[in-house]
Order: sequence, then structure tokens, then C-alpha cells
Amino acid sequence: MTKPFQFKASDVNVEKRETVFQGFFRMDKLWLTHPRFDGRDMPVFTRELFIRGDATCVLPYDPERDEVVLLEQFRLGAMDRDQSPWLLELVAGMNEEGETPEEVAQREGQEEAGLTFSKLDKICDYLVSPGGSTELIHLYCGCISTESAGGLFGMEHEHEDIRAHVFSSEEAIAMIQDGRINNAAAIIALQWLQLNRDRIRERWG
Repeated sequence: MTKPFQFKASDVNVEKRETVFQGFFRMDKLWLTHPRFDGRDMPVFTRELFIRGDATCVLPYDPERDEVVLLEQFRLGAMDRDQSPWLLELVAGMNEEGETPEEVAQREGQEEAGLTFSKLDKICDYLVSPGGSTELIHLYCGCISTESAGGLFGMEHEHEDIRAHVFSSEEAIAMIQDGRINNAAAIIALQWLQLNRDRIRERWG
């Protein structure tokens, strides 16, 4: 059996690329070909590519109280689903040029929840939707105290309207199981916490 990853980026031949939309986001159209697993070349085909920068997401966690902070805010992409378009999510923000993911985590922690992370544990990096988007998420768990956490936050000039909630870890994990939390970053981070909670509480406590 051939091992995975026999091809690399240089094996892709982009014959043409043009920007078809430039607004709050950018969309490019590409004409490309690449080798197939059976040894033939793929005929030239077109794809639209959503150009979106990297982002950083953080699950705020209090190891003493075993509580997390989740943010409730409106999300346009959920509006046509059979659910509320107000989702429970992590602290998150786009990485600006020159910023490290850790710097983004601290900035967004303040802006979105009034939190400062005393420690940041890397969970993983993952591609959000690589079939059509360039976005990469840098995912962390951040150590905080929930003693005075919660309330209303967000940058008005960015049209943010955020309510920070405090939940026990068990309740947050249960909300994955019953579907109340159904966005990827929150699911990945909370399931990571479920697997690593004892280790984190011992190390951070």
C-alpha cells in the first residue's frame, strides 16, 4: 500500500487565477490540475476559493472551579437553520499581520469577555473547511478565574454584541451531546478538555 501524502503543493498546477469578489471577504476563481492516485493527470477544472485569514480561538477555563466561559452572539451563517442563530462559542478573533496567536488570544480575551489568560495551552491547529476556504484556526485552552466572569462585551464599531456566560465543564460538555453547541472550535476544545481536564487541573491548580 502507498503511504499517504505522496503529493505536495508543488504538484498542483494553477493555470489561471482571478479575484471574482472583494468585499468584507475575498473570493478567487482558479483553473487547475493535479496528478491522480492512479497515475493520470486530472483534467483542468475550476474551483472558487474563499480567502480568509487565520484566526485564534480560546476556551477560557477555571481549573479551581472547573468552569468555562462561553460567548453568545449572533452568527449570520446559522440564520437559515432550524435553530437559533445566536451561538455559544469560544473567545475568538482574526490574526492581524505581525501578531502571534498568543497575542490575538489575549487581545480577544479582553475585548470579548474581559479576561486575561495567565496560561495558554495549545490544543491544535486545524483547517476550517479546506474544500473551499483558506482559513486555519489556532486553538487554545486558557487559564482564567471565573469569580467575576460574565456580562456584556464586544466592540460596537465592529458591530459585536456579546454575552459571556459561565458554565460548569459538565454542563458545557452536555451541550455538545444535546446539540446546543454545534460549532467546530467549541466542540473540539470542550472534548479536548474532557480528555485532559484532570491533567490540566493538576498542572494549573
